Formats: sequence, structure tokens, C-alpha cells
Amino acid sequence: MANLHIRNVTAVIMDEHHTILEQAAIVTDGAHIHFVGPLAQAPDPAADDAVIDADGMVAIPGLINAHTHLAMTLFRGAADDLPLMTWLQEKIWPVEAHITRDDVYWASLLGIAEMLRAGVTTFNDMYWHVEAVADAVRESGIRAGLSAVVIGVVPHAEALLHEAEARVQAFIAEGHPRIVPFFGPHAPYTVPEAMMRKIVALAHTYGVRMHTHLSETAGEVESSRNLSGMTPIALMDAYELFTRPTTVAHGVHATDHDIAVLAHRGVGVAHCPSSNMKLGSGIAPVPDMLRAGIAVGLGTDGAGSNNTLDVLREVRQAALLHKVGGDATAVRAATALAMATRQGAAAMHLEHLGMLAPGYLADIALLDFQQPHLTPGGRVVSHLAYAAYAGDVDTVIVHGKVLMRGRQFATLDIERIRARVRESADRLFS
Repeated sequence: MANLHIRNVTAVIMDEHHTILEQAAIVTDGAHIHFVGPLAQAPDPAADDAVIDADGMVAIPGLINAHTHLAMTLFRGAADDLPLMTWLQEKIWPVEAHITRDDVYWASLLGIAEMLRAGVTTFNDMYWHVEAVADAVRESGIRAGLSAVVIGVVPHAEALLHEAEARVQAFIAEGHPRIVPFFGPHAPYTVPEAMMRKIVALAHTYGVRMHTHLSETAGEVESSRNLSGMTPIALMDAYELFTRPTTVAHGVHATDHDIAVLAHRGVGVAHCPSSNMKLGSGIAPVPDMLRAGIAVGLGTDGAGSNNTLDVLREVRQAALLHKVGGDATAVRAATALAMATRQGAAAMHLEHLGMLAPGYLADIALLDFQQPHLTPGGRVVSHLAYAAYAGDVDTVIVHGKVLMRGRQFATLDIERIRARVRESADRLFS
């Protein structure tokens, strides 16, 4: 793989010091970043190196979507304005019973295209037919954490568990550099204790991470307390789920005790502000989580409950939503942007990701800052959090490879993908 030189760029490092370098250069060495610094100090390109003149652009670490159900692009706009359980039980699960591997493959490619156009280079997915999602990841060039969803309250629950184990085994054997295997128990209300403990044991056996939904709605928490005397988070702690590196989606109704448990166990949280608002689930206590030292990333959830996979939009939502209670400093612009980059990586328990630094993976997004809504200059972090949107992303690099340049895809046939997804949607929703 030839090295890549990005020159004349403003680089937002996303370190804890909020470092921004103007007139900078970024040089990759295969899949990793080799140099980030002043252009005058950058190594000269070799004859076969690729060079991008990024004058007028801002480089950020590729954005991380810490929780989604990618193939739910099929459900975009099909089930709006409903609470979670009505949405799931009446609109989503009945249709999902008829989804095929082919549907998931094309819908996942569509989601990947949407995310790349929005500067997303890593996503954390939980869905059916995970092998089809993996095919889409391999072909597109994006990076992903992949979970085969396990639900324990259906007749074929054991078969789902065996399939999830087989997928984990296959991913480990493959050792693909852009695929990270997870176990994905859906939630405590769909996975009984015996099966949850089996999944935890398997996660230890294979040394993999966990990805689940917890405390998404007030009703879920109330039901858990009625049945077990514990919140969903406390219950999963009792089941020893958190003895594996775990990413919890939502945590909207986490109590103070829950937050202490998550912090003590090193659990990451994927905050999904748009989905939580749209489903009427509530507002997660993110400022309290951040004060407790929890790694909080940002997720879009699926396009069925959010309608977009635009993580930049979630940055703005996260920064604004938590000010509603009266504290304008609750989640600052820099904090929200960190949640979409280095904190997202930490929430997924991924190393060497989410910053522009030597030794980190070369996952980079370039945004065109020569736009009216991104003027005047010199206010880069503010503009990224409050003014930028997906259409400003010009170039996306993953694992040192350019996947989009000038908003044109290098690996995806977007018109074919859109046509195939329309065919699936017509069949499923006719």
C-alpha cells in the first residue's frame, strides 16, 4: 500500500489538549499514521506516494458510530412517531421476520455509503445475518464492530446463540484488520438469565467484547425492578456481563448507582440522542456519566428510529440537548466532538483509533471549510460541532485507503445499491 500525504490541511488532533495544527501535513504508512505536524517538517513524498492538497480543508479523525443497526436503512421513514415497544413489536419485528441475507447485504451497503458521505469510518453494529454485514464491510473498506444479535425469548433461541458463536469463531479465524467481533445479547428483557450467562461465558472463552441495550426506557427499568428488584444495569452486573469489555447502548434511565457501576466496571456507553428523542425514551444523564469518567461515545441507532446515520448531527444534538436543563456548559462543543472520535473508540474498547497521531490507524475525514456556513474561519471546533453537516465531508480515508474523494466513492456503486434496496423495501412493505 502506497503512503498518502495530506498537505496544507488544518488538523484537529482530538487529543485531550484540543490541539489544532494549521498548515499541517498528515502522512500515512500503510494502515497507520506516520507523521502529523507542520508542513515544513513533513517528509517529502516518494515517487509512488499519493498526495492530496487539502488547502481549505479540515482533517479530523474518522467519526465513530458507536451503536447502530445498519441494515435498518430499509425501515427509514416506515415507522415514525411511536414509542419504543410499540415501534418494535408492531412495526419492526413483524417485518424483520421476513428479511433475507440479501436484503441485509444491500441495506448495509446503503448504510455504509451514507456513513462514508458523513465522515464515519467505524461503526458498531448489531443485527441479523451478520455475515452479510461483514461482506459489506470487506467490500466497502469501512471499519466495524460486528455482533450477531441474540434474542432468548423466541423458539429458535439456541440456534441464534449457536450462530452467534459460529460467527465469532469465523471472525477470529479470519483476523480481518477492519472487523472486530462482539457478542450481541439484545437486552435483558429479551435474553433470560440462563442464556445471558451462557453468552458471558462464551465471551470469556473467545476473548471478545459485548454490545447490548440497557435502560433505554422508563418502562424497561420499572419492569426489571418489578421482576428482579434491580435495574437492568445492576442486573447485568449481577450476571457478570461487565467482566468483559462492554458497550451499552442508551443508558437513558441509568441511576446514580448504575453510573457508579458502569464507571467501576469500565463499561462504555453509546449515547443516541436523536433516536432517544424520537422514540420519546428520554434524555440520558450524560453529564453525570462524563463526570464519573465513563467513556461515552455517540451512536445514531438504526435509520428506522433516527432516519439518518449522520454522526455530525449527533454531535450537535448531544451538545445542545444537555443544555436544555439550564446549564449551557453541560456538554461543550469539544466534548461532543470527542464523543464522536476518541471517546467513541474508548466506548467500543478499541485502541489506536479516534485521534490524528503517529501510530494511530489512518482513519481520516477531510471537510471542505470553504463554505458560507463555516465562515469566518479560526473557530474550527465550534463549526464542527454546531455548523458543519454531512455534505461538508469531501474525502474519507480508512486504514490508509481513500474510500471517497470529492464525494465520489472509490469502492461503491451507489446507484446499484439504491436500486437493490428499493427492491427489498418494495417486497417487505408491500
